[in-house]
Order: sequence, then structure tokens, then C-alpha cells
Amino acid sequence: MHTPRAGHFRLVVGTAMGLLAAGIGALYTVFARWGITHGLLSPDLTVLRFGVAGILTLPVLLFAWRRDAAGFLARWRAWILVALLAGAPFGLLMFGALQFAPASHAAVFPFTAMSVMGLVLGAVMLGEPLSARKVAGIVIVLAGLLLLSGVDARSFTARTAVGDAMFLTAGTLWAGFGIVLRKHRLDPLLATAVVSLSALLTYVPAYLLLVGPSRLTQAAPLVFWAEVLVQGVIAGTGTLFTYAKAVAMLGSARAAVFPALAPGLAALLAWPVLGHVPLAAEAIGLLVAMSGLILAVTSPARH
Repeated sequence: MHTPRAGHFRLVVGTAMGLLAAGIGALYTVFARWGITHGLLSPDLTVLRFGVAGILTLPVLLFAWRRDAAGFLARWRAWILVALLAGAPFGLLMFGALQFAPASHAAVFPFTAMSVMGLVLGAVMLGEPLSARKVAGIVIVLAGLLLLSGVDARSFTARTAVGDAMFLTAGTLWAGFGIVLRKHRLDPLLATAVVSLSALLTYVPAYLLLVGPSRLTQAAPLVFWAEVLVQGVIAGTGTLFTYAKAVAMLGSARAAVFPALAPGLAALLAWPVLGHVPLAAEAIGLLVAMSGLILAVTSPARH
């Protein structure tokens, strides 16, 4: 039974998890840029994220298997779906799109898809209410994204269209990840472990075969271990778990709004890490996005 107090608790905890997920997203984005300036490339950062997270979360899978192997196997279709939606395909699309589209597009298109598709899929597949307040909140969030990203009409070319399509696909996959979590009521920590291990078993061998670890072994120790901590430990495990927890507490549609805060928070974190002083438009865009988030997340939810 859902009481008003229980509903308030879920809102508070879910919001905290969503904000933490956005903060982690901003953190690994800034440190990805920092790592690239120190000689690493996107494939190197991706292998650290998947490799470290896969190793760290392996005990979770082993414990789940020993506790209830039959129950774990009974959900094999759901585990395959979360692995495909939030694992290596998502990472490859996000990082690969940066080869075609500028950073300003990266701050808009994937997060637009996450929010809009999260709202639409939640309504169509889960029956989550599509209220006018929730729609208005997401529109305001997207307006904030456009403001803080500084997207220029001249940046739209045939080449950037390829990157934008990849960003939109990645965002849609992430929204689908939230839908699967909600529909099958998957344990957030176990879902994180499944995604991490699947990427460890697929992406890491491909990286070692096709790219090789030379850039990682030649990186400065400070750069290597900082990226292991941020990309592997904090982002690799934290992003999936906190977002999955937000979905469990708030629903997929409302949880999908939080990733849109990552670009604005990244602009703030870039100040101490990269020396980039946030522009006025970036600060205003973050405030606009925050106001839209508050509007969308506090809209009544149907249980």
C-alpha cells in the first residue's frame, strides 16, 4: 500500500539518486576530456569503464547465482535486454558520435532522446501518466540544454547528421534501459552487474585485439589511475546503479529527465578541473534545466 509518507520518501530518495546520477555523468564527462588532453582516446576510456566495473561487480553476480540460480536464469531475456541497451552498444554510440558531431551537439541530442523517449515509452509501454505538467517540465529542460550548449545552426552538416543520429540512438537505448528496469522490476545493483560483465566480456577483448593497450601503458600514472577511479569505479558502477535506483523510485519517465542536467553540471565541474570558466549562457541554461526538472519530477505519479 502506498501512503502519502511512503510516496514522499520515494520522491526524496529517487530525486537524490537522479541528481547523483547526473552528477556522476558530469564528472566522467569532464575527466574524459581531461584524459583526452593527456593522451588517451575514447576507446581507452571506454575499456577502463567497462573493464573495471565488470571486475568490481562480478561478486554481485556470483552471489545472486549462488542464492537463486533458477530465478536469475528465469529472467534471461530481461538481462540480455539491459546488456544490449546500456552496455557496449550504448558506449560505442556515445563515444563514436564525437568523431562526427561537435561537443555542443553531445550536450543536446542524447539527453533530448533520453528525456523525450523516456516520457513516450513510459506512457506507451508502462501506462505512466503523460501529464501536461510533466511535458512542460521536459520542454523547459530541453530549452535549458539548448541554451547551455550554444548549438550553432552552422554546425549542422551532413557529417554532423551522422553523429547526431548516433547520439539520438544512444539516448533512445538509455530510455529503453529504464523501461526494461521498471517493467521487470529488476534489482538496480544486479542490473548494474549484468551490464558491466556483458561489456567486460565483449568490448574489452575487442579493444585488446583491435586497439591494444599501448596508450594505457604509456599514460602517466596519475592520468591512468585517475581515469580508473572516475571512469571505472565511480562512473562504471555508479551511473548505472543510481539511475536504475531512480527509475525504481520515480518511474522511467521522471527518471529520464535527470541525465539532462549532466551537461550543465559538467560546465561547472570543468572550472576547477579544466580551467574553463562557465559562460553566462551555461549558468542560465543550467538554472532553466533545473527549473524544468523540478516541474517534471514533482508532477503527480500514478502507482
